[in-house]
Amino acid sequence: MFILAAVLLWLSLRSIPTVEGESKGDFIWKTWGRSNKWYLFAMAAVAIFSHVLRAHRWRMLLVPTGNHVSLGNSFLSLMIGYLVNLAVPRGGEISRCYNLLKLEKTPVETSFGTVVAERVIDVLCLFLLIAISFFVEFDKLMAFIGTLPISSSSGSGIYKWLIIGVLALSMLAGAIYFFRKNEKFKKIAAGFKTGLMAVFKIEQFTFFIVLSLIIWVLYFVMSYFVIIAFPETRELGFSAVLTLFAMGAIAMAVPLPGGAGSYHTIVPLGLVMLYNLPQGEAIAFVFIFHAWQTFIMIVGGIVSLIISYWILRWKK
Repeated sequence: MFILAAVLLWLSLRSIPTVEGESKGDFIWKTWGRSNKWYLFAMAAVAIFSHVLRAHRWRMLLVPTGNHVSLGNSFLSLMIGYLVNLAVPRGGEISRCYNLLKLEKTPVETSFGTVVAERVIDVLCLFLLIAISFFVEFDKLMAFIGTLPISSSSGSGIYKWLIIGVLALSMLAGAIYFFRKNEKFKKIAAGFKTGLMAVFKIEQFTFFIVLSLIIWVLYFVMSYFVIIAFPETRELGFSAVLTLFAMGAIAMAVPLPGGAGSYHTIVPLGLVMLYNLPQGEAIAFVFIFHAWQTFIMIVGGIVSLIISYWILRWKK
């Protein structure tokens, strides 16, 4: 995964045009210099607020399982999960549950079940966003998809994924058969099921759904603030922000460290092909956008690690 991310980043960087005596880093730095820093700091504030709401939503999922955790500990664990995800794709989902175990004695299998339920809700929100994007910019998105190297003339790809699916199901069935009489496995499975089904036992279910939608609206606002922070992208308009946000969300879902590589490949391509932005400016903008988001997660994650460490030390 790291090799693939590095290759994609290298391919993206080499597409930046430079003049004699100017490096690609100089080109990106000049793009950063032209940005409006107030909008970037506003984006950071919105990002932190969205993480606070996400931590509260996680608390709501844990309540039906009998685990009442504080907002502070939920937020610290969530930020540590984001930090770990930058190094190990999806590893943060486990690490935040483990940190919550240390802080609140919440069983990992139960909290992980709630994380999976949370991800299902997020996927539904992402699908809704993509549907809205297609409704708003249908012609441009279909033209963009038509340029992607997707071959429909051969069914070999379908057969390959069919074989992989059969093998995966066979391995899953074998694992269930092997562990079905194991009491420890039964306990873990029961805890995971309790966490997963917690979404159907939330007392304020309507508020939970509204909160999920607000979180994704805040993600959109983050993208909007960054896009209007740069003169090259400021005039793209609302519909373009929606489309690029959907493309960015899909790119971040690729299992690469922090979306590195996939984000820097898909989003610049959309900027160039859909909105005629010069390739160099598009790549530089995306590198800065992604780096700024990553910087916020790194700082928040490190601070959360330090605070969690001192909380645990104080408890001991």
